[in-house]
Amino acid sequence: MSTAGDACPTVATGGIAVARPQARTGRLRSARLRPAAAFTGTALAFVAVALAVGAPSPLFVLYQQEWGFPSWLLTVAFAIYAVTLLITLLVAGSLSDHVGRRPVLIGALALQAAAMLMFLFSRDIGAIIAARSVQGVATGAAMSTFTAALVELAPERQKRLGATIGSTAPVGGIALGAFFTGLAVQFSAQPTTLVFVTLALLFAAGIVVVAASPETVAPRPGALRSLTPRLFIPPAARSEFVAALPLFVATWMLAGLFIGLSPSILHGVFHLDSGILNGAIVAVPPAVGAVAGLLLTRAPARTTTVWSMAAIMVGVALAAVGIAGGILAVLFAGAVVAGAGFGAGFSAMLRIIAPLAPNDQRAELFAGVFLVSYLAYGIPALAAGELIGAVGLLPTALGYTAAIAVAAAVAMVVQIVRLARSTRLAEPITSGR
Repeated sequence: MSTAGDACPTVATGGIAVARPQARTGRLRSARLRPAAAFTGTALAFVAVALAVGAPSPLFVLYQQEWGFPSWLLTVAFAIYAVTLLITLLVAGSLSDHVGRRPVLIGALALQAAAMLMFLFSRDIGAIIAARSVQGVATGAAMSTFTAALVELAPERQKRLGATIGSTAPVGGIALGAFFTGLAVQFSAQPTTLVFVTLALLFAAGIVVVAASPETVAPRPGALRSLTPRLFIPPAARSEFVAALPLFVATWMLAGLFIGLSPSILHGVFHLDSGILNGAIVAVPPAVGAVAGLLLTRAPARTTTVWSMAAIMVGVALAAVGIAGGILAVLFAGAVVAGAGFGAGFSAMLRIIAPLAPNDQRAELFAGVFLVSYLAYGIPALAAGELIGAVGLLPTALGYTAAIAVAAAVAMVVQIVRLARSTRLAEPITSGR
């Protein structure tokens, strides 16, 4: 529903209430991009944000070899990103629901470009940690806002596509970023310059695209009040959100394993320092996950969550066997299987949750989703960094895979219960037809 004062009237399409991109205000009519072009450009800008998340990982081992800092600082450089992202999600996760999507996205992309320049000119691990902190703030501001904007800018008959792209863009972008950096390390004389200059230019292009795109949310009061740290889930989405918690933990712990620890595993367990292999082991799970999420867009979402958790359990078991036995091919096989579960499960869960939030609370809902996800992404990896020094890399990596399997098992049971409940509720309707 919309009121007379709404700048962006909402429509209900495919179960998701969204604002029409072509609002009737003069400010929105002046946007130069058509909705389809704005949707595509915004999706690519979101991919660029995720590219920047995955890009530094293959470089961290090189930094350690060049600058000689201890392994626990490497873990800090990885985890500080998640910490600053989480704080930003708590503070600014719903800001775009009040001031509009475009101002928040333009500011976040500008901050991303600044972080890339900080990486480019870093000369010690302290500067890298500072750059990761700025990147975390920028990504935290962008993550829920991009996801909400994609749902709202998606073609009217393809709102599920918006939710799917919103969940697969960060996954696929991480994969592309890691692999691109791995190639740069292997074949470029100046990989740092190539990677971070390219990303800074992509963010500059993203700012232009967002500035020329339609606004999808009417400004409303309460922007300053929204900056008070809080986690608010719209009432209609709370039951599903709580049920989804084990799934978010399993999927993003898996991301933390391959993005945060896998380069160290290749170096410490397999004694390999190849730039391509470092990039590939980080890239494979999110790349397969992005493909799985896109291919299964039309599959029943609840059933997909169940099978995706089974895939994660099988995948991390294979990864554990590969790590313990020193068999690289088995580790990569596990990464493929678990990655498919990661992408399919996270995407399906967003398809379930997205329709449950009204348009002016959607960014806040996605802020809650990514808050939980990045807690699961960052805290276990930070703890693993501490455990590596105490018990060693191999026991830590195997314990990490076991923890992921437990979380996935809990998530699968929860989703099976909800699937059975929804089936029972549907039976009287079916029998009455």
